[in-house]
Amino acid sequence: MKLRKARSFVNRVAGDGGLRLVVRKAYGIFRREGVAGIRSRIAWLRAGAPGVIDPVLYAEWVRRYDQVDDATRAAIRERIAGFANPPLISVVMPVYNPDPAWLAEAIESIRGQLYPHWELCIADDVSTNPAIRPLLERYAAQDPRIKVAFRQKNGHISAASNTALELVTGTWVALFDHDDLLPEQALYCVADVIERDPSIRMIYSDEDKIDGSGKRREPYFKCDWNPDLFLSQNMFSHLGVFQKALLDEVGGFREGYEGSQDYDLALRCVERAGAAAIHHIPRVLYHWRVHAESTSSGTDAKPYAVVAGERALNDHFERTGVRGVAEYAGNGYRARYALPDPAPLVSLIIPTRNGLNLIRQCITSIVGKTTYARYEIIIVDNGSDDPDTLNYLASLENDVRFRILRDDRPFNFAALCNAAVEVASGEVVGLVNNDIEVISPDWLTEMVSIALQPGVGAVGAKLLYPNDTVQHAGVVLGLGGVAGHVHKHIPRGSFGYFGRASLIGAFSAVTAACMIVRKAAYREVAGMNERDLGVAFNDIDFCLRLLKAGYRNVWTPYAELYHHESATRGYEDDPVKQARFDGETEYMQKHWGELLRNDSSYSPNLTLNEEDIGLAWPSRVGALV
Repeated sequence: MKLRKARSFVNRVAGDGGLRLVVRKAYGIFRREGVAGIRSRIAWLRAGAPGVIDPVLYAEWVRRYDQVDDATRAAIRERIAGFANPPLISVVMPVYNPDPAWLAEAIESIRGQLYPHWELCIADDVSTNPAIRPLLERYAAQDPRIKVAFRQKNGHISAASNTALELVTGTWVALFDHDDLLPEQALYCVADVIERDPSIRMIYSDEDKIDGSGKRREPYFKCDWNPDLFLSQNMFSHLGVFQKALLDEVGGFREGYEGSQDYDLALRCVERAGAAAIHHIPRVLYHWRVHAESTSSGTDAKPYAVVAGERALNDHFERTGVRGVAEYAGNGYRARYALPDPAPLVSLIIPTRNGLNLIRQCITSIVGKTTYARYEIIIVDNGSDDPDTLNYLASLENDVRFRILRDDRPFNFAALCNAAVEVASGEVVGLVNNDIEVISPDWLTEMVSIALQPGVGAVGAKLLYPNDTVQHAGVVLGLGGVAGHVHKHIPRGSFGYFGRASLIGAFSAVTAACMIVRKAAYREVAGMNERDLGVAFNDIDFCLRLLKAGYRNVWTPYAELYHHESATRGYEDDPVKQARFDGETEYMQKHWGELLRNDSSYSPNLTLNEEDIGLAWPSRVGALV
């Protein structure tokens, strides 16, 4: 039994590389990250839940990178003293029967803020615990910045929050639960953003959880504003801070959305503010208390919150004219977008050379499983000389859905795709490797429906190895040097880090092994770079040019396909291929260096050394001051 477990452990670490690869990987991690890095990988493997950060390692990370010393406190106070117009931040806290000790801790965390220009606006929603009222009255008497309203009738959290909003005199409002905690630097970080950029209207931060013993765990290190991920989960809370004028514009909280009232509020505010006015602070500025009744312990604790979230999202779709429906998907929400009638013609482009078994498997799976009806398949034959393959390709031309383009130039993936796009009849084009095999019949429906949404550039799929582990769940820039696939090798059904492997979300890039994009957008950015990136990174460069043109690239987990990666061409394992690869790497670093160092769809608190979404040692976030 122990031997079997040891073999399993080695296989999970190395894939097909064996013990030698395990040792080599371990040594590389040790050199980059020390013992902490080794412990991080072991904890990740043992956890059986990829994306869950080991609490012991997180405690060490906090000790190293998330502490405020006396020198930093002094520098923060000096910075605040230099603010030309320090904003008054109103912290809104509805209260209903919290543990009195936790309530006191929550209030003390506000009183302990390094930023002094705040007010705490509390609305008690007729708490039945006799200890709550005198506790609140005592704090209000001690500190004039603490205001308390005692409601006469219980109205639940939305009504109580609106009562607290009536006490607000500040220009900014931070939402705060009655048993959570803010670290001492939280409001300073918020005020610093406001001071530096007056165009900002909404601010959010990273967060973690805190248990009954005061131990911090499960940090959620978020990406910058990600509208597609926001439709999958409320990434805005916590800490969520709003310009007071914006809250006035949308009318505050809506009753009937209890449990997801913050989500509903944020959705309505985003509609008014726009993406450019939303700012992310990549620091843990909120500690979410974990207990049986809190939504931080999971959605099962408050099923009504899930229903309210669906309603809030579908209301948002109706207000913004989105043709689709939102539904709960087990670890967040799924947006199902409606296709136009008729659906657009899609041109699927598949470069290939020989490899009969692969191309036949690919074609058979597309034709036999795909439910989307309007597509053509353009196979770009890059010099096949195997008679059986040639006979198979010739047989396909009897079907009006197929066209075979013969292109015998030296292999250049970018050039082959560009040539095929030029003759494609479809409004939408799909780049598909010849080693792809369809799993989910509605894969093309899903990807096309997203590609047709305003502002969307490329759409990527969830690609799996034949052993049902993840090969592609989005691309992170800078990972391993130029770019890498996050969540690689995690089990097919895993949620990943805070749902990123199971929810629709934007990434800076997606792989062209299976990519859908509107032909107009493809042409707008001049297609793939066939001159400088014929083989490697052409899809990454293409996606980055889409970003530069104002598009966003989206990954969906609801289009699943197998990817028998590099089964045709092999790997970059000879001197000629390695030299070309090195040149393509140099090109990417020269042209996209800043983006490769700072991927807005990822967190500077997460590693760029491995594909497992572990902690960054050290964090790439700068100093507080």
